[in-house]
Order: sequence, then C-alpha cells, then structure tokens
Amino acid sequence: MIKLPKLRKIENLLIQLAIFMATYLFIYKQVFHNSKLPELIKTTRDDLAEPGFQLLLLIIILMMVLNWCLETYKWKYLIGKIEKVGFFKAFQAILTGVSISSFTPNRVGEFFGRVFILKEASHVEGILITMVGSVSQLLITVFAGSASLVILIPHLIPDAAYSHGYLYYGIISIVTALDLLLLALFFNLSFLSAMKERILKNRWGNRQHIFRVFAFYRNRELATVMLLSLARYIVFSTQFYLLLRLFSVSIPYPTAMMLISLVYFLMAIIPTIALTELGIRGSVALYFFGLYFGHLHSTLPNLSLGVFAASTILWMINLGFPALIGTIFVFRLQFFRKPV
Repeated sequence: MIKLPKLRKIENLLIQLAIFMATYLFIYKQVFHNSKLPELIKTTRDDLAEPGFQLLLLIIILMMVLNWCLETYKWKYLIGKIEKVGFFKAFQAILTGVSISSFTPNRVGEFFGRVFILKEASHVEGILITMVGSVSQLLITVFAGSASLVILIPHLIPDAAYSHGYLYYGIISIVTALDLLLLALFFNLSFLSAMKERILKNRWGNRQHIFRVFAFYRNRELATVMLLSLARYIVFSTQFYLLLRLFSVSIPYPTAMMLISLVYFLMAIIPTIALTELGIRGSVALYFFGLYFGHLHSTLPNLSLGVFAASTILWMINLGFPALIGTIFVFRLQFFRKPV
C-alpha cells in the first residue's frame, strides 16, 4: 500500500507534468496552426534588414520585462498582507500563472497558478487577493476603452444618430456614471466583507473569515494598485503601437492608443479560450483599425498584415514566451501541503 505522503508526491508531479504539457500544446496550436504564419514569417524576415527594426524589437522585448516586473511588484504588494514574498519568488509565481492561464478561459488560471507558491498563507485568501489585482487591471482597461469609445464614436460611425446631439451626450453621461460607480465599488472593497455577513450568515461556517481580505486595504493602498495597473496598461499598449509602426502601420500615437484601448476593452468583456484568443485578438484589432481608416483601407495593402503581425507578435512576446519560461517554475509548486 502506498503511503499518503508518497501518493501526494506522485499526484503533485502528475499535476505539474499536465500543466507543462498543456502549456506547450496550446502555445504550439496558437502559433503553428495559424494560416497566416508563413506570411508573417516572410514579412518579419524581410523587415529585419530595415534600419532600426532590430533595435526597436529589442526595446519592445525589454518593455515586456518591465510589464511583468510591474505586475510582480503589484502582486507582491497585495499578497504581503498575508505572507511576505521576495521579488524573485513573486516573479516566479507571476510566470507560473501565465503558464496555467494560457490554456484556461479568459486566463483565469493565473489566480491558481500564483497562490501555490505560498508556503503558509491560505490559498483561498491568496486567490481573492490576486483577484483584487486583476480587477484593478480590468478597471483600467474598461475606463480607457469606454473613454476611447465615446471619443471615437463620431469618427468611427459619423452617420449614426447617437454620434452627435443630445443622444451622444447622454451616452457620455451614462458611461461616465458607470465608470464612477465601478471606481467607487473598488475603493470600497471592505463593503464586500461586511455584506457577506448579511448574505452568507452562517452558511459557510468557519470559512467565512476568508472574506476578511477585502478589508485589508486602505484607499491609499488601492490607489497605488490602480497606478501600477495604469503603468502596466501604458507599457503594453505602447508595445502594440511600436509594433504597428514596425510593420508600417502609420498612425498618430494618441489615435493608436485609443484604438488599441478599444481592442483591449472588447477582449476583456467577451469570453475567450486560449485556443481562439490569438485569432480573435487579430480580428478585433483589424476591425477597429479598418473602421478608423475607412475608405483608405483599400489603399493600404499593409494595414491587414501589419495589424495582424503586430497583434500576433505582441501575444508571442507578452504571453507566449513568458508562459514557456513559467513552465520551468511549475515544478516548484506544491499543490498539497504537509499536514501539520
């Protein structure tokens, strides 16, 4: 009969191997089962000889490191309420979360991928705290996307009745009110901790204490989290813009950032799975850029390929490559703790 500790060790290894294989399988399908891959490779190979291409690509890659360092610091800052974690250990947790999220719907796997690096703190509390950081990032995406939407409506759909007059100002008012409501809810997370007392009462027994995490953070700390999320957003949005320029899509920076905000906004509110995310991302990006360029679309042969190349390579740099690195740290996760 196999002893329980040995059985747990085997089960832990099997989970690690499953995550490792699933990550590589899904990334392989994302990249190599893409019908436009040969065209993308040819375009990239041709552009490599262009002056400044390699330098700009290096800058974009370094921005990827900055992006995940900001996310690491944000998670370390949040999780410090229940367990002190060093920066490098937190960085491992972030990359592990990227690996697991690569094959889960809307990348929810990151919640679970990070917390199993914790040694003593409650995993459930760790997941809830990780969700606080993710919600802050989502709110930045929603705010930027909704603001860009109301600004660009008159340009993208000039003939629509809601692109001018009182109806348009009504849309602005509704969007602003919803954004302010979401912001107010985020800065009153302790309200959730109080509400669970009324809603759950004694239904969860001694598990109710896990909701205390929502009362851990003061407004100043939540504001710091929001600023870190904003910094991340600016970094990966600028990466997208630089890649567009790299592939000959000429567009002013402010306009590009608003269109990119619409892409991220729509990607955030529609459910996706890793197997289709890359294709959907490229299609959504091309739709909004196509709307902006309008009749010029047919005279810009590089637009479709440029937008596709930018969105694909951004995914590879910001998600695909970190996910592959994260599989190294998957084997350090302990899914079963030793009984005390």
